[in-house]
Amino acid sequence: MHVQQEPILVIAAHADDIEFAAAGTIAKWAAAGHPVTYCIVTDGSAGSNEPGANLATLVARRQEEQRAAAAVLGVHDVRFLGYRDGILQPTLDLRRELTRLIREVRPFRVLCQDPTLVFAGNTYINHPDHRAAGEAALYAVFPSAETRPIFPELLAEGYEPHKVRELYLMFPSAPDLYLDISDRIEQKIESLLCHRSQLGPEVADWVRTWDAENGTKIGVAYAETFRVIRLVDN
Repeated sequence: MHVQQEPILVIAAHADDIEFAAAGTIAKWAAAGHPVTYCIVTDGSAGSNEPGANLATLVARRQEEQRAAAAVLGVHDVRFLGYRDGILQPTLDLRRELTRLIREVRPFRVLCQDPTLVFAGNTYINHPDHRAAGEAALYAVFPSAETRPIFPELLAEGYEPHKVRELYLMFPSAPDLYLDISDRIEQKIESLLCHRSQLGPEVADWVRTWDAENGTKIGVAYAETFRVIRLVDN
């Protein structure tokens, strides 16, 4: 008997954020038959510092790159919300859009960025768009998506409440789950290399170094990390 695999929704601020954080894991889930939807919140227009850059062309290119990167992992449903890159705020309008998407897709698991992460070690300040997208996604998952009186206009559009069972935070400040991606590391790198406007071949060495360090925590070659919030007792 065929068992239907349940949907997964991945929300991130920028094109390429998902590939850095979770490509190996997502590739495994997609291969297992879970339908995966991506939601990229910003338009990617801050992805060039070149004077006189054609930002409209850049936005279109980054969307093409994201679709290609997703396809490498077996993901073919990619949504773009088009918020201005670099100045994202966790507004009610954004939370409403994410609530609508959750009620449409009806995922059992949502992945988003960790809104609590400010510093990663002593060499990296987390992009404020990551935190803003993470906060909006977090509160779209709970309480907005499951609570009927919140955003009643969505009911008029036909979007009934939905309760997400699991929330995975990507690049978490305090990981509690390490997932082995040793058999997917090359697929992860291939997906990242689709983002040619942003990344060069050196990204392969970066990712191998980072994910190998994660892998030492569980005795495997490469791993990705998450913090998991279980909203429904299994």
